[in-house]
Amino acid sequence: MTEKVGSREKVAIVTLGCEKNLVDSDMMAHLIDEKGYELVDNPDEATVVIVNTCGFIDAAKEESVNKILDMAELKDSGKLKSLLVAGCLTQRYKEDILNEIPEVDGIVGTGDFMSITGIIEESLAGKRPVYVGNPIFTYEEVVKRKVKAGTYSAYVKIAEGCDNACTFCSIPIMRGGFRSRTIESIVEEARHLAEQGIVEISLIAQDSTNYGTDIYDGKHMLPELLNRLAEVEGIEWLRLHYAYPGFFTDELIDVFASNPKVCKYVDMPLQHSEDHVLKKMRRPGRQRDTRELVAKIRAQVPDVALRTSLIVGFPGETEEDFERLCEFIKDVKFDRLGVFTYSNEDDTPAARLPDHVDEETKEKRANILMEIQREIAAERNGRFVGRELDVLIERYEGRNDIFVGRTQYDAPEIDGEVFVSGYKGELGKIVKVKITHSYEYDLAGEVV
Repeated sequence: MTEKVGSREKVAIVTLGCEKNLVDSDMMAHLIDEKGYELVDNPDEATVVIVNTCGFIDAAKEESVNKILDMAELKDSGKLKSLLVAGCLTQRYKEDILNEIPEVDGIVGTGDFMSITGIIEESLAGKRPVYVGNPIFTYEEVVKRKVKAGTYSAYVKIAEGCDNACTFCSIPIMRGGFRSRTIESIVEEARHLAEQGIVEISLIAQDSTNYGTDIYDGKHMLPELLNRLAEVEGIEWLRLHYAYPGFFTDELIDVFASNPKVCKYVDMPLQHSEDHVLKKMRRPGRQRDTRELVAKIRAQVPDVALRTSLIVGFPGETEEDFERLCEFIKDVKFDRLGVFTYSNEDDTPAARLPDHVDEETKEKRANILMEIQREIAAERNGRFVGRELDVLIERYEGRNDIFVGRTQYDAPEIDGEVFVSGYKGELGKIVKVKITHSYEYDLAGEVV
């Protein structure tokens, strides 16, 4: 039994960036809770604050630095004794953080967060601990996480790092090379989450369709993993994110088509449509390959929701390239779409390319793409009106006396919601809802 110490200290974890950081924060929360510290949601009440940062693109780095500075002010106005910084920003810029933000009392990188309780103790003892080593943590030995009460959906890392070496991406610098977890460790984590009331698991990796090739003799093991996770009691939905199109096998499509617990939702970041831009990005495949794959998925998985993300303003992207990208989006009609403006990242090959696009042009192109997608999303959403869909009920809005949930076609936080009337049951349940109205991104309906 773990010795309970330090119960007088109150710890708040502020998580920025992607879902991978959220998983790391949940694992830190479990360790902090086990040690006997009190976890609090409000940093104003905390004696220790951990800012789990993102260092992926300029906007995310700026947000992380601003949040650290905001938390530093609590040393004067609040109860804060120790300010710790974790995550990708520390992995990449540890010296800058230590030298330029003296209020920071300790830092921990992406491969060392399992030492968080020791780091807290050292910082409270007056030391300034620095735990930033090689980002080689595998998550293999860790299956326990502490998720917030009232949470019914959770992300699960199936692999860490990446070997694809896209020219615009700094992930390998911050997270290391591609490392799969074993199926057994992922299934055990899913069981632990189910015991905490989680009914939906979203699988994440920088390159999820390549899962298993590094530890299972080169075999793509994602289909096997999905089928094994579907057997976990209490888990009703399995969702897949960041599917690299080059490794989307026929066997994987069969699992989407046949396994009722696998959400008919494919998140496949393409980054661009034009072959010569993809080549400069060092993305494999061609537009023709993507079109064939999308057609195959839609043919074998009826009603599938396809999500992608794109980068506009990559060095050398011309007006003609962008116009062809717009035509590609109009033609393929993705259900969900995210657009990023190219960010010039330190130590990446793309940063050294000629013909960089100015910020105003990048923003203009992003806005044009999102306007095109707005109309496509509204059209795609309209097909659900009059149908009965399964909806995971996640919260109640008392002001409007209405419950809010999601279908299998919408990922948490990033996609649309369903406004449900006539429901009288508990949160965290999946219920049949007849859809009566569709909007650009959301739906509304009545419980059957």
